Amino acid sequence: MSIWIILAIIGGIIGLFIMLYNRLVALRQTRENAFSDIDVQLKQRYNLVPQLVETVKGYATHEKEVFENVTNARAQVGAAKGATGERVAAENVLGGALMGLLAVAENYPDLKADQNFQKLMAELSDIENKIAAARRFFNNATAEYNTSIEQFPAVLIANSFGFKKEEFFELDETEAEMVKKPPEVKF
Repeated sequence: MSIWIILAIIGGIIGLFIMLYNRLVALRQTRENAFSDIDVQLKQRYNLVPQLVETVKGYATHEKEVFENVTNARAQVGAAKGATGERVAAENVLGGALMGLLAVAENYPDLKADQNFQKLMAELSDIENKIAAARRFFNNATAEYNTSIEQFPAVLIANSFGFKKEEFFELDETEAEMVKKPPEVKF
């Protein structure tokens, strides 16, 4: 009879091990899927940037440095791959360059009235909102994954099978400062 108890305990431990491992794999997949959702939105923004730059260039021909910054930032994003810190940093640089471009656009009243510019700004605003929502989901998935690999007994399995703590998709300092400032409203 005691052999059955021992086998039941061993079976329970093996079952727990399998369950914890599968949960960690599922959480990792959820995180990767969440980054894919961000990636879709970032690619849309990436493709919108040249149109926005060309529209603003027509009005602000002497703002060469701003256009170069946007173009260089876009190139960095194109070179960075995957859900790495390098990719996140490149996306943050592009976001900052876009803010600089939009600041230049504020100085040209005729540009703000241009139909193409208004359409592009509406598209950019929509994409940025989608990116923010996707970031929140990604960071939530990352937090759940990171928490799970640090909890006992899953930490034993995580360490044994190479599950590592993952980075969040965070705002860089420039974007964080922009979020902290209240919007300026002029009439």
